[in-house]
Amino acid sequence: MAGFSPDCTRQETPGVEIQNNRSVVLDTETTGMPVTDGHRIIEIGGVELMGRRLTGRHFHVYLQPDRESDEGAIGVHGITDSFLLDKPRFAEVADEFFEFIQGAQLIIHNAAFDVGFINNEFALLGQRDRADITQHCTILDTLMLARSRHPGQRNSLDALCKRYGVDNSGRELHGALLDSELLADVYLNMTGGQTSLSLAGHGADGEEEGQDNRASEIRRLPASRQPGRIIRASEQELELHMARLEAIAKSAGGPALWQQLADAN
Repeated sequence: MAGFSPDCTRQETPGVEIQNNRSVVLDTETTGMPVTDGHRIIEIGGVELMGRRLTGRHFHVYLQPDRESDEGAIGVHGITDSFLLDKPRFAEVADEFFEFIQGAQLIIHNAAFDVGFINNEFALLGQRDRADITQHCTILDTLMLARSRHPGQRNSLDALCKRYGVDNSGRELHGALLDSELLADVYLNMTGGQTSLSLAGHGADGEEEGQDNRASEIRRLPASRQPGRIIRASEQELELHMARLEAIAKSAGGPALWQQLADAN
């Protein structure tokens, strides 16, 4: 995949200009994996963010892949071959989908997977100018972002929902639109919170919006605030503290490193 590195959190492509701070949180479901085995996309879901606000605009479609899905994949997303028989093919929605994502920052969990499948769908149509979407969008991989912030922990979408208090109780199976909505909430919480979770617009100077904005502002103490009172340990407390440190040092077979450095100075 030219121009895309799965090892980075954000992939910037020279010449790609983000439109009005616009992002699309995107997810796909497929017939299986890997894409090199001829697997295809069967569902695309995406929600639009503008300036860290959910706009209510979304893209969602099921697709006829002209092949069967693996049993393992059906077990993940629950989308059967019979359900897809009357659905459009990617060629029928390609222009509308490209228009939706063009010029946006795409926010995707495990982006290499979805980007590879999307590129493949455009390539199968012979649309070489669209067969590398990183030439038209920038990519932010929330899996890489989560791993950098929570190393050594589980960073699946379900795990992140639990970590950030996002309600995923309706997620019994994977679904592209639902997962993109959940990922949008996770992303906004993981990167500092959202000014408003409501899809209903508030006036630019509205009171409710002003209250929401305070949540993401730096809060400073008032200049008139009185200095805090310093409470110092008494002689008895210091003696008890030293006795406790000596007991710990004896149990550990020697004093702590900071004590050794303090004694050296």
